[in-house]
Order: sequence, then structure tokens, then C-alpha cells
Amino acid sequence: MAATLKLSELISSLSYALDITEGQPEGHCIRSCWIGMHIGQYIDLPPQRLWDLYYAILLKDLGCSSNAARISELYQTDDRSFKQDFKQVGASLPQMLGFVFKNTGTHSAGWARRAASILNVLRHGKAMADELINTRCHRGADIARQLRFNENVARGIQSLDEHWDGSGRPLGLRGDTIPLNSRIALLAQVIDVFHITHGRQAALDQALRRAGGWFDPELVAAFRRVATRPDFWRQLEADDIDQAVLRLEPAQYAVPLDEDYLDEIAEGFGQVVDSKSPFTAGHSQRVGHYADQIAAELELGLERRRWLKRGALLHDVGKLGVSNTILDKPGKLEANEWEAVKRHAGYTEAILGRIEHFAELAWVAGAHHERPDGGGYPRGLSGDAIALETRIITAADIFDAINAERPYHPATPAPQTLDIMRRHLGSAIDPACFAALEQVLRQEGALS
Repeated sequence: MAATLKLSELISSLSYALDITEGQPEGHCIRSCWIGMHIGQYIDLPPQRLWDLYYAILLKDLGCSSNAARISELYQTDDRSFKQDFKQVGASLPQMLGFVFKNTGTHSAGWARRAASILNVLRHGKAMADELINTRCHRGADIARQLRFNENVARGIQSLDEHWDGSGRPLGLRGDTIPLNSRIALLAQVIDVFHITHGRQAALDQALRRAGGWFDPELVAAFRRVATRPDFWRQLEADDIDQAVLRLEPAQYAVPLDEDYLDEIAEGFGQVVDSKSPFTAGHSQRVGHYADQIAAELELGLERRRWLKRGALLHDVGKLGVSNTILDKPGKLEANEWEAVKRHAGYTEAILGRIEHFAELAWVAGAHHERPDGGGYPRGLSGDAIALETRIITAADIFDAINAERPYHPATPAPQTLDIMRRHLGSAIDPACFAALEQVLRQEGALS
């Protein structure tokens, strides 16, 4: 499989996971890439520089999950709505104040607590924003490096929120000390946000209005020329924009994926998922490990085990679309909150299903909350309709969900975790997978 799958296909598809984390309409990173690459072509960037720009834009939000929990905590609000609205806010004081009043304390209990949250933001807003953007930018750059991208790509992600006039973050860089990839990515991002919400003219107006402030004036001038081409807008708004963006990658630098690189990318995006909540740190990695070891006990072949581990690492990618006000809630979820959580399984299948070569993996990973007795979701599958590989992921997932600390319960020792799981054998958990898990834990010394 790896020999026929290109890096651009995989990353462009996985970029949809970053879109839902940011609360953006699907395809935001793809469309931003289309916009930014046309600016790069207009200013005559050579092919290698265009390749760097291509991935800096597709992965610009790679660190976006790392500050989600903190946003919910500091602002007492839904992190996804907060992020979505923040991308439309300019630098003027009235806009910033309007944003604060609209997006702060929306999940506080009562007006008094909401007012206290707003007052806290008004007093400490700069320090809070500095912390959030610093976390996001550096985390995104670090993951990009782990995914084998060069420093031009990593620094393009790290400096995304720097502004031409020095008013940005995290370092307050100014002018052409800001990496070119960052300057183009920020401009492209804002253009897409305003184009998708308010139309072509609004996007152009925002670019012109912020030239010399947020944006490099020469890049704005380049976009102004690009924007005169009707074909540019037609393709940006077309249903096949994904394929058009794939064709923009400089062909001579296209990277075919080998099996090792596929493993690394699955691990990297597993880290993006786990960064969403402090209670899920390391969860995808542990589920990947236990799923692989269960599969070994059940005598699956090495190639199938490797494939399965990727699915286990990515099984919760759909949780990037769930608000941290729900994921980190310490008490019982309301009915509408539980429905929001349940949607993550469908998101996982949809995101992975965008990758043609991942069609089976998308089905297997997206079904990890199905139950043998038919009481699971999203499809209510039962018995043998649930693939063995899914049942393996489910056993590993349930074990870690109980064993590790969560907002609604403390960490549970392995023996007690297995006792809890035994009550659900045949209904929620496959008995053969459970027996294999128990053997794995015994071999690893987790059981006496």
C-alpha cells in the first residue's frame, strides 16, 4: 500500500482533522493551501520553496489541539467556537472587546461567574493569549519535525501568528524577520476564513485593510493580482478543490510513503489527538501498544498487526471535533453532550475515509464503540458484523479508559480494571480479545 500512496494525499486528507479542531468548515487547510500556493507562484518561488510552503500551510494548525483544554479552562467556553470566532477578529479594540464579551464565560454557571470570567480576561488577556499561542505554535513545529519535515516547514508553522508590524506572537517578530512561509500562510488563512463566511470581496477587503499591519504589503499586492483571475476563484469554490491542491505539489519533490513513514505519521497525528485533553495524554499510544500485543496473542500476521496499530493510533481522531467543555467535564454528561461525544466515531471514519487506501482502516477504527450485543454506536453493529480488528481496538481502548485517570474517575489499577471489564464480556467486550489482553498484562508484569 505505502508504495502507491503519496505524502500529499495523506497529509491533505488528515488536514481535515485539523479543520474540525479549529471549528472551521471542512477543507479550510486545503483551501488555504490553494490560496497560498498561488501567491507563492506569483512571486516566483522556486519548486523547493513551493514544496516547503505547501506543507507549512496544510499543517499550519498541527499544534491546534494543544491549547484547547486551556482555552476552555481560562475562558470558560467552548474551545471550537472560540477558535472559529478568533480567526475573524482583527486588531482593533472594539473587535477584541466584542470577541471577549461574546466568547468568555459562556459555560459559566450564572451571570455572576460569567462576569468574573470576563473581568479576568480583561485584566490578564494578553498573558493568556501569549501562553495559548506560544503553546500552539511550538507544539505544532515540534510535531512537524517528528514527521520528518524540514526547518522551513517547522518554522513556518511556529511563526504563523506573527504580524508584519511586530504586533503578533509568540516572539513579536517584525517584517521580513518573519519566515516567508508564515507570512503567506497567515494571509491565506484569513482570506479563506472571510471568503467562506462573507464572500470574495470581503476576503480581498480584509487583505487590503490589514496590509502593513498583520500582512506583508508585497504579498497582499501579489494576492490582489491573483484575485483578478476568475479561474482562481472558480476552482477555490469547486467540489474538487482537494484534487486541484494535490496537483499543486511540485511533482519533482513528491514523496512516496514507505511503511516506516506511515507508522510515524500515524503516531504524530495520534499525538495531536492526545494533546486535546490532559486526561488523554498518551492514550492513543497506549491503545496502539495494547492492540498490537493483543493481535500478537491472537496470532495475527506482522503485516496485519502493523496495519491495525495505525488504526488504533488514529481511532480517536474524531475527538478533535468534540469540545473540551464536554471531554473534560468531571460530572455526568447531559443527553446533548453525550450525543456530541458519540459523533466522534463517525468523524474518525469520515476523516480516515478520505484516504482511498485507508477505506478498510476507516471502517475498523470508526467502529471502536460498537458492541457485540448491538448496543454500540455509530451503526449498532453486533456479533460477527464487527471486525476482529475493531474488537481488538475496543478491548485496548476500554482497558486504558478505565485504567488511566479521567475527569470522572481516578486511575484504576490493572487488576480492578480487568474485574470491571469482566462484567461486560460478550456484551461490550469480545471474550477472546479480553483473554489475550489479560495474558499481555501478565507478561508485562501489570498483574501479579
